[in-house]
Amino acid sequence: MSTKKSKKLDLILEEAAKLFKQKGFAGTSMRDLAERIGIDAASMYHYISSKDEILRTICYNISTVYISQLAEIEQKQATYTQKLKDLVRLHIRVMVTRSAEVSVTNNDWKYLAEDSLQQFKARRKEYERGVAALLEKGVAAGEFEALDTSVALFTILSAVRWVELWWRPERGITPDELENAIITILFKGLEKTHHEHVS
Repeated sequence: MSTKKSKKLDLILEEAAKLFKQKGFAGTSMRDLAERIGIDAASMYHYISSKDEILRTICYNISTVYISQLAEIEQKQATYTQKLKDLVRLHIRVMVTRSAEVSVTNNDWKYLAEDSLQQFKARRKEYERGVAALLEKGVAAGEFEALDTSVALFTILSAVRWVELWWRPERGITPDELENAIITILFKGLEKTHHEHVS
């Protein structure tokens, strides 16, 4: 694919993600997207074959980012606590920098065509299994409390999922501050350990 065509495809995917987030996958037409980009609907098909292909590409791209980040962290020479903290930070960073695509992946994956749907579910399961393995290894190494792995896994994933809905630059908190606050809550909790008990 030429650089020019590749850039146009990136623009289509970017604008489609914004429209899907705003109007929903089902509520967005290829005509809506063509108007948003400023080209006629027929020209759209030079770059992408269908709305289904757009959704599949967005979901595939985001799941690939998550899986590749996990693979890199698994290879790091670090404690399991540090690996999990790094993974949470990267997870949040993707939501902050690619919020529309993450929103579409989180909310519209159910509209994927059957073969793409099964592939997406398998990739999501692969990611969850990888994070669960980090948790289990951390427990075995004596770094984490021996809690139910599934409860720990889904608490962590759920604890960052809201970021793509809430965070915007005008919130008055930087991405770094956001990451630090979530890391503190997840790994230390809200309660101060050095507080004085009032009798």
